[in-house]
Amino acid sequence: MKIDTKDFRIRPGKKVKLKDWPTKVKPMYRSKEEYKAILEKHVKELSAVQELLYGSNQYSVLIIFQGLDAAGKDGAIRHVMSGVNPQGCEVSSFKQPSAEELEHDFLWRSTQRLPERGRIGIFNRSYYEEVLVVRVHPEILQAEGLAKQQHDDKDVWEQRYQSIVDLERHLDRNGTRIVKIFLHMSKDEQKKRFLARIDDPDKNWKFGSADIHERKYWKQYTDAFEACVEATSTRYAPWFAVPADDKENARLIVSQIVLDALGELKMSYPKTTAKRREELVAIRKELMKES
Repeated sequence: MKIDTKDFRIRPGKKVKLKDWPTKVKPMYRSKEEYKAILEKHVKELSAVQELLYGSNQYSVLIIFQGLDAAGKDGAIRHVMSGVNPQGCEVSSFKQPSAEELEHDFLWRSTQRLPERGRIGIFNRSYYEEVLVVRVHPEILQAEGLAKQQHDDKDVWEQRYQSIVDLERHLDRNGTRIVKIFLHMSKDEQKKRFLARIDDPDKNWKFGSADIHERKYWKQYTDAFEACVEATSTRYAPWFAVPADDKENARLIVSQIVLDALGELKMSYPKTTAKRREELVAIRKELMKES
């Protein structure tokens, strides 16, 4: 079954209501075997195009994953990017900011982790936390060292959206392709996954009291995601709302989104010059002389 990623892309300027976006769709696979086969195919294709990205050394790719706790961010990254050369890919996770990070603007810590040309950078959470968790818990602004008039400004979120849009436009102009994936999970599915983590001793480490505390703010997070996605989904840095209740299906959709994004880049391996070719021929002759 062909996966049309446009079905999940949030168009710029579109009013966003997450209740209108499904958390589950018809599976893109008919059996576990077919799922594994499709994912394996996607992983191989990603490996090949990542090598081309590295070899051409003209672009970089930034993939941002956002979603509530247990939405499947770690699993999607692990399964989808499993075949990519670790030398050309780096995953960064952003949790509570350090004392040093709090001494800088809200974008500073994530810009330190942007991918170099030829490489893929993956953000497991990102600077978007600053308009999501911080919006749900505005008291966090107090710890960010802002002047009182700044964190009391009723337009603080719109200003942050604009800063993000400006940054992403700058990155796009300079060769960084940005793909933003929101793993859209239902509240019932999160409950099931939390219970599974509690019931399985090997998964207990994945669950903390903070997870259940944040669940109480489901509506506030939904409102924050809607406002954020609506304000920051652009032509050059689109958001994709990926139905995440079915983890396997979500991974296939995510892998196709990444493949499509890489496929849009006009890349080729560096051409060998005539002079360089002569050098290689001479080196080859020397090697063939060896006993």
